[in-house]
Amino acid sequence: MPIKIPNDLPAAETLQKEHVFVMHENMAFHQDIRPLKIAIMNLMPTKIVTETQLLRLLSNTPLQVEPTLLHPATHRSKNTSLSHLNAFYVTPDAIKNEKFDGLIITGAPVEQLPFQEVGYWDELCRLMEWSRMNVTTTLHICWGAQAGLFYHYGIDKCLLEKKLFGVFEHKSHNRVARLLRGFDDCFYVPHSRYTGIRMKDVEREPDLDILATSDRAGLCICASHDRRQIFMLGHLEYDRDTLKLEYERDRAKGLATAVPENYFPDDDPAKTPYFKWKSHAYLLYANWLNYYVYQDIWLSEQLLYLLFLLLKNLFFL
Repeated sequence: MPIKIPNDLPAAETLQKEHVFVMHENMAFHQDIRPLKIAIMNLMPTKIVTETQLLRLLSNTPLQVEPTLLHPATHRSKNTSLSHLNAFYVTPDAIKNEKFDGLIITGAPVEQLPFQEVGYWDELCRLMEWSRMNVTTTLHICWGAQAGLFYHYGIDKCLLEKKLFGVFEHKSHNRVARLLRGFDDCFYVPHSRYTGIRMKDVEREPDLDILATSDRAGLCICASHDRRQIFMLGHLEYDRDTLKLEYERDRAKGLATAVPENYFPDDDPAKTPYFKWKSHAYLLYANWLNYYVYQDIWLSEQLLYLLFLLLKNLFFL
């Protein structure tokens, strides 16, 4: 099924070339289908790249999705034009009176700062508080996951000895978790970060379930029991060349960034990187939309309908 996006969003051309069924606004207007409303708080500096990556993954289900792109009002992007933001993004205040089926909070290149020193921290906290009553389920990614764990559970991040950079093998800790339904015993996830979350801190929180870990990268995915809050420290949305481009940027800046682990064939940056997380990326986002967004909404609507029938019978007996 299609993903509904503005007619001239730059991601549209890329997705159409990949044969993704993109439905423009003028076509969607004539369809009598209630799409899933997904808000995306895009905190990444390369917003057009990130929005394309996420829209690609959200499009791979039989469900119609209508994304709303958000950016912080309290931060001025250096890498995305103001014209793009004005045309395709809104700030959280603009949606504060709306309800959404899902929310995605992306990573951000601010992980080495204390949370309270991030310029848009207060605004992000207001969004996360708003999500408690107005969003069915929230998917937090990388720094967004660290921010969410800190805000909702008081679990702070920790500084790693060196940048965790590469593609690492993971395993499931909960084989019945619907988020990981269909996953192989071992699967790969890209990581790019200087901070992490201590496993013991998550294990001490009774409301959190650990879903996936890596011997090398540590905690990857955890979630609240009701799955309304899902935290993923890796970047399954990344393209094949995302780590490659980051490596080249770091080296151009004179940084002593090591070659991403388990990424280039023979660890040779001149070779085309392996793309070994793509199928699991599609599967995770499809599972999130199907099991935690769509089915929860369907069940809620069915319960409301049954309650209506019960009250109707009581009053008309």
